[in-house]
Formats: sequence, C-alpha cells, structure tokens
Amino acid sequence: MAVPLVVDPPVLRESGQREVFCGLTSIVWLHRRMPDAFFLVVGSRTCAHLIQSAAGVMIFAEPRFGTAILGERDLAGLADANAELDRLVAQLLQRRPEIRTLFLVGSCPSEVIKLDLAKAAERLNQQHHGRVQVLNYSGSGIETTFTQGEDGALQALVPLLPATDQDQLLIVGTLADAVEDRLVGLFQRMGIGRVVSLPPRRSTDLPAVGPGTRVLLAQPFLSGTARALVDRGAQLISAPYPLGVEGSRAWMAAAADAFGIAAAQVAQVLDPLVERGLQALAPHRELLTGKRLFLLPDSQLEIPLARFLSRECGMELVEVGTPYLDRQLMASELELLPPGTSLSEGQHLENQLDRVRAARPDLVVCGMGLANPLEAEGIATKWSIELVFSPIHGCDQAADLAELFSRPLRRHSLLQFN
Repeated sequence: MAVPLVVDPPVLRESGQREVFCGLTSIVWLHRRMPDAFFLVVGSRTCAHLIQSAAGVMIFAEPRFGTAILGERDLAGLADANAELDRLVAQLLQRRPEIRTLFLVGSCPSEVIKLDLAKAAERLNQQHHGRVQVLNYSGSGIETTFTQGEDGALQALVPLLPATDQDQLLIVGTLADAVEDRLVGLFQRMGIGRVVSLPPRRSTDLPAVGPGTRVLLAQPFLSGTARALVDRGAQLISAPYPLGVEGSRAWMAAAADAFGIAAAQVAQVLDPLVERGLQALAPHRELLTGKRLFLLPDSQLEIPLARFLSRECGMELVEVGTPYLDRQLMASELELLPPGTSLSEGQHLENQLDRVRAARPDLVVCGMGLANPLEAEGIATKWSIELVFSPIHGCDQAADLAELFSRPLRRHSLLQFN
C-alpha cells in the first residue's frame, strides 16, 4: 500500500522591524504560579515600568518581582554592576525571608553591557548557600518574544530536576490552578496514575524526570524546555494543544494513548465533556462563522488558535503569522489547518500591515502596540497578550476562549452602528 506524501505547508519567512513585548512579560504569570520564587530583573527603569504596568501592581504592594536598576554609570562601565547586584540581593533576601528560588532575569540593558548573569548566579549561590537557589535566564527583547521568557525560566529549572524511572505524565507549561486541577482529575479518571507539573506550584517542589516520564506540552512556546527534558531521558508526546474542544480532547487522548489506555475508557471520560463544550460553543460559532481572521506574530499561540477558530468556530484564515515556527512541536497543529492556509514566520511589520490593509479582515489578533492604530483605521482587533493571561485551556474553557474573539466583533459592530 502506498504511503501518501505529507507536504509541509509553504511558509513566508520575513525579517525586519518587529512589534512585540519582550520576554520579561512572562514574569507576570510565572510569579503568580510559584509564590516562593522571586524574579529580579537586571535592567533599566523602562523594564521596571513595563513589568509594573503589565502586572497592574500598585507601587505600595509587595509583589514577587523587582528590578535591579542599571543606571548611567553602570551602562558606561564606570560602576561595578556585580558588586551592586550582590548588595541588592543581600538586602532583598534579608527583607523577604520567604524566597526560596531567585531568578536573575537578563534584559536588553544587561545584554548590551555584557553582564554575565550566569556567573553572578554562581557567585550568589556560594554566598547564600542553603538559604536560596539562584538561577538565571534571559528575558531580553533582543533575543525573545514575550512568551519565550517562560521557556527560559523553565529551562533554568530542568538541570535541578531529580532523576526517576517512575512512569508518570509531566504537564509542561503554566496553567491556571483551577484549570490544571480539572485536567489532572480527568487524566486520573482515564487511568494515568501519576501526573506532575512544570513549573510546580512551589519552586522547591520540583518534579523528577527520567525514561518513564512522558512530556505533554500545555503551551506551544516551550521548544527549549522540551528539548532539555528529552535530553534528560523523557519522551515527548506529539499532540495538538488544549485549545478548544477538539484540541483539548486530542491532547488528552494522546496522553492516554502514550500510557496504553483503551480508547473506550478515554471516550467514557471525555465524551460528556466534549458534548457540553460544543453546546457552550454554539452561540459564539454563530457570530464567528464566515468572519475573516488575520493573526499577526506575537505569542506563538497563533497556529493553535487558527486551528481552533477555523475548525470549531468557522472563521476564514487570511494569514497566520507566528514569531517562530517549531515544526516538531507544531506538527499535529499544522496537519489540522485548512489546506492552503497562508503561514508567515518572523516579522516585517510594514509588509504585514500592508497585507492587513489590503485584506481588510473582520478581526486582527495582534500586540497591544498595533491594536489602537488598526482600530483607528476601522479594523477590529484582539490583544494577543490577553490570551496568555486568561484561563483558556481545556474543553470547559472553549466557550470562554471563543468569547475572547466574539466580544471585539460585537463591540466593533456596536461602534459602527452608533
């Protein structure tokens, strides 16, 4: 029997001006996930304002992140930035004794002056041995888009994970606690006995990893972490991502298949959930069906979102842009896109905006910096960053996910009517 040839869809690769948040933004959801961790950005006042604004934290609050400000003397090489960093860390740990893991987060300014945060973390670990674990990763906008900051943080944790041969499912990627609890319960009902998570809810409760570990990615932007776990002996499960009813069912079924669980057992657990999800999704599908969608590259969620919005909500895909296309991690998603879908990787902002204006889509998914200008031109938009902050994973959340796209269309229609 002849095996059909699978042809990868063509991709327009672009390079030029970008309009994205940097990887520092991921601190906003990571610091909520691990309350015993602290994220210290080594950067400028601009970095501090960005994180403060994104998190919506009042200035008198006690968040679990902060900024070690690099001033003009640091940037000019006239001050010893390492000595100042050591002093600030000592003060921080004295004032916040609950901190168990300290992440030093690189930024554009620290990258520019070549401040070696890996050596700084090693030095601080020696100074504060037994008191705190100090790690480092880069959130610099020179190197990352905003979701890749989580990939950097999780990669920094992987070398610390204990070893194990135990059979287990490892869910990788930050989820809302309530969503994660629901998904873990479903896996256990299907027959997967041990389910653990990375990142953990406490930075010191790190999951073990080894040959018996099956890795299931909850987020599509964790390329480096996935490869680091595979290097530790884990097995990566190929699956669509848990966005929408179809994607969530396929994601959970792929995990069950990796553990040899019968399809009938999977159906018994998931079919009632799927039926409820489709019923909740129906009102949003009525509004979204036939609407034309353009996704600009920002979060790496674009391809799974495009699959969900086209297959489950009936939207027409004008173009699906992504900052970086990892074909291995996106293989299951690419197979589900409509034939002929226009894909682009990277960004040349002016060229992409020209294509948006020429197509005049009903809705554009984009970064916050582009939303207002496009709205002023009469094009409805959806902030891509809101999708990362919202609990959108799983069958139960499919209707809430669809509403994030139906809502701006309703608002745009009302504004035009008035």
